[in-house]
Amino acid sequence: MSEHQEEGKDQESLQGISRWKRVPAYIWVTLTIILLTVLLHIIGMSDDLVNVALVYLFPILISAVYWGMGPAVYAATLSVVMFDFFFVPPYLSFTIEDLRYLISFGVYLAVAVMTASLAGRLRQQLDRVKSREATTNALYDLSRQITAITNLDTLLDNMTSQISLMLGSPAAIYLPDQQGELKLWTKQRPASEIGTEKNAWGSRSSELAIADWVYKQGQTAGKGSPKLGESAGLYVPLQTENHIHGVLAVYMTTSEPEKQQEQGQLLEACGSLAAGAIARVKLAEEARLAQVTAESERIRTALLDSVSHELRTPLTAIIGSATGLIENDSLFTPEDRLELTGNIRDGALRMNRLVTNLLGMVRLESGMLQLNRKWCDVGDMISVVLAKVREFSPHREVTVQLPEEPVFFDGDEVLLEQVLVNIVSNAFKYSPDESMVIIRVKNEPRQRCVTFIVDDQGVGIEEPERTRVFDKFYRSPSTQHITGTGLGLAICKGIVEVHGGTIHAEGNPDGGTRIRIELPVGRDEMPFSYTGQGEVGD
Repeated sequence: MSEHQEEGKDQESLQGISRWKRVPAYIWVTLTIILLTVLLHIIGMSDDLVNVALVYLFPILISAVYWGMGPAVYAATLSVVMFDFFFVPPYLSFTIEDLRYLISFGVYLAVAVMTASLAGRLRQQLDRVKSREATTNALYDLSRQITAITNLDTLLDNMTSQISLMLGSPAAIYLPDQQGELKLWTKQRPASEIGTEKNAWGSRSSELAIADWVYKQGQTAGKGSPKLGESAGLYVPLQTENHIHGVLAVYMTTSEPEKQQEQGQLLEACGSLAAGAIARVKLAEEARLAQVTAESERIRTALLDSVSHELRTPLTAIIGSATGLIENDSLFTPEDRLELTGNIRDGALRMNRLVTNLLGMVRLESGMLQLNRKWCDVGDMISVVLAKVREFSPHREVTVQLPEEPVFFDGDEVLLEQVLVNIVSNAFKYSPDESMVIIRVKNEPRQRCVTFIVDDQGVGIEEPERTRVFDKFYRSPSTQHITGTGLGLAICKGIVEVHGGTIHAEGNPDGGTRIRIELPVGRDEMPFSYTGQGEVGD
């Protein structure tokens, strides 16, 4: 059986169903007129023919208002029959003694038909107004829903389901693939999966061919339109300005030209909304990709500039010192050799710190940073940090203020030492020689946290920049003359936040900068033996 024969059978079955739905109306009309005839006899109105004729107008008007012209004409005919048979002499006979009743019957039937026609028109107008109101509300709801959608798959599924609900028919959307070939897209499944289903409307070859023609020509086609009107579906292009994004199609169940026109207008309105929404989602995706690309390029450029500048200085010192020792070793005194080897060591430590920060940032950005938690002794941590930063800048006075009682908390000791090394080395870098750096630790049992405070007497940070200094690659304009990558504080923020703590910059009352770190204590009870955590006592 061909596809056109299948479509013709579907339409015939739909028309048959529509006719069968009207059968109860004729039954109700018949029962109503019979009961009305019995009631008129019971109340004794048989001799009052004028009022009886007027009473029989009620079922005609009711039929016209609620069921249309067909039941109304049937009601008028049956009323005339009942009126003649039961109320016009001779009774219980269709014979008429006075021929004037024939004129009365004709006028009565004409009035009934005209009344039914007017009532039917009013009913049609009311239905049309309600339909337009429902259509307007549906379009408003649809536009409001798709405005908030930013994913193309979700948008297409929402559009097809809402249009199917509005029109009461299957709907489908066709979009071009990467090769420009039009494919059916519905219910988040590609056409290759839907085409295997028997009753999946829109996936047959004839429907795909019509959709492809509409996509290429940019014209509406299908049932109710001048183009390809024999098709069972109506296809509209999803077009914005001069670009066609796809095709929207719906299976047309009605054969009435007026309803086809209304559904066609509704489908075109839905197509305009869908085209605008698809264009918006695509532009948003393109803008997001462009932003990501620009941000990646900016980060790459900043990273290359910072790393190249940071590596060049220690590499120059290492190469110069090593070359001097190799080529002119006999000319140097032991003190000179010690100074040159110290330069090599300092350059290597500086490069090691840079590589450590870069690896730390990569681990933070990729989500691969894992905490190796154990009980940390604050005193031991500060000792390790001071030993490391002394190698960077020995010309600073460092004061450490610890609580009288030992302070322990749960955390990753190695990562937190890296945080403190970055902060203290920054204090050294951005403050003059012989200045003082103060490290304070506060144990606050009520707040269940440990607070680290590092004060320096350097250039300080302006208040608008105190949040931005923790961003990647950001460096204050007042410190551009000092080398740096802008990664140190960003890594500190990431590590502290992974521990569930906070870090922020403040102004030092004595001049300079204050960095405050607050870390949660963690577990309630310490293990019985601290050495059991892998630490070796003195």
